[in-house]
Order: sequence, then structure tokens, then C-alpha cells
Amino acid sequence: MEKVLEVNNLSKNYGGLEAVRNVSFSVNRGEVYGLLGPNGSGKTTTLAVILGVLNANGGDFKWFGNTLQKEARQKIGSLIETPNFYPYLTLFENLLIAAKIKNASEESINYALGVANLLKRKHTNFGTLSLGMKQRMAIASVLIGDPEVLVLDEPTNGLDPEGFAEVRSIIQSQAAKGKTIILASHILDEVEKVCSHVAILKSGDLIANGRVGELLTTEDLVFIQSTNQDELFSALQMAEMVSRVTKVEDDLSVVLKKPFSASELNKFCFEKGFVLSKIMLRKQSLEAQFLELVK
Repeated sequence: MEKVLEVNNLSKNYGGLEAVRNVSFSVNRGEVYGLLGPNGSGKTTTLAVILGVLNANGGDFKWFGNTLQKEARQKIGSLIETPNFYPYLTLFENLLIAAKIKNASEESINYALGVANLLKRKHTNFGTLSLGMKQRMAIASVLIGDPEVLVLDEPTNGLDPEGFAEVRSIIQSQAAKGKTIILASHILDEVEKVCSHVAILKSGDLIANGRVGELLTTEDLVFIQSTNQDELFSALQMAEMVSRVTKVEDDLSVVLKKPFSASELNKFCFEKGFVLSKIMLRKQSLEAQFLELVK
């Protein structure tokens, strides 16, 4: 697959603070790639560096196989911070300024407003919009010129559930057209619903990356106990039905491969000579897994 973005050992310091430390990942054409992590994890700094807003202290990155040149910039629409629109100008007048900066046509303004579901309000002053509409207007400014790549930093930040759903719908519609989208968020649900791939950041470090379905799957945990815990632990590590087994206080926490069940695990243990004094099934939420990754 064609790589749109390659990031290699990227580092950025603010004085003595290491905001980003040796981060590496790549984004292929057509992927919706999420940068997920709590506030202060380095998401915004990473985006600012790859967009040329900040200079890196180490490492490098490439867009479309080359350094960030004017030609590459024209293919990228970005939203790092909420843009400063003029409250006394209409939506069309505000976006006309953005279109002139990008050398885009006036027709692209109507296209962008249409995608953001704001076309009927194109002659409304920006200052009269609700917070959700202002955020959609910010995304409309990103869409001016119909760029190939969208880079969005916390696009649903501060929105109510309705506004969240509206922005998510815009992102999904652009992804359906085959655009490459890089999205930073601290909201697990947002990433899980719109992203195909994810990189998880914590305190400037990349701690995991891959397909969303592989990293953030909803797993069932089976907690078991036996009189011979150490021997049982070793046996489960070798069992084909077991995806992962860990020691949690007095229990063994077992993740089973599909389609194996807790009853089949119990049968396996009995046949190996282990009598279980405890077997308890617990559903693990996506949120619990994310918190486990970043704790």
C-alpha cells in the first residue's frame, strides 16, 4: 500500500520536558488513523511537528515519500487549533479568505459548507453560530480545496452528544470517499467508531499501534483459581485455546481465543489434573483495556 505519511523516531522537547520521544508510525492511503492518548500525551505536538508548525529535536517524517514541500502542503487540510474566524463576517465571507489563501475556487466553498451541513447558513454571521456549528465550520475550512489528507486535532472537543455525532458523520463521509484522515483524540469511543488504525501515546511515548480491531477488542476475561496455581499457569501458557494468561493477585486471568468458552476451559483444566476452586467470567470493556494500556 502507498504510504502517505512516515514518521521515524520523532522527538520534540520544550526545554527540559520531552513532549514526544522517539515516536515512529506510518499511515497508508485511505486509512483513518487515530492518535489516542490522555491529555498531555504528545498528540498535538506530534501533529504540529508533522505539519511544519513546530521543528523536531530528533527524527524525521515524510509526506508522500518526501520532505514537507509546497506540493504536499496543498494536498493536506489541517485543524490543529480552532481557527480564528471573523464574527461579523458571514460563513461564506470567512471561507472566501481561506479559499484565497489556498488558491481554491469559490465553488469549493459551497462544497465545504455542504459537507458540513451549513450551506443554508452561508450568509449567516459566524458570531451567531452555536458551538457545534462553529466546530463544523472549522472542519469546512479544512475541506476548502478538497484536500487528499485531513489532519484533525480533537475535532469533537467540548461538543454535546448531538454535535459529536454530526462531526463524526462528516469524518465518516470523507473516509468513505477514500480520503486519508489522521485524527487525534483522548476519547476512546470516538477513535473506536471512526478509525481503522490507532497509535496510543502516553507521556510522549508510543506504547502501542495497529488496527483498532486488534488493539481495542472487547475481550472476555475468565478468572480461575486452583491449589497448584504455578503449575496451572505454565499449562495455560502452552494451551492452544488460551490467547493470554496473567497473574492477578490470587487469580489467574485468562483470555480465550474464539470460539472457546469458559466451560471448555474448565474441561481442559480438569483433564490436565487441575480442579478449579473458582471460575468467574467477566466482560472487559474497551475503556478498561485502554486504561490498562496507559496506566
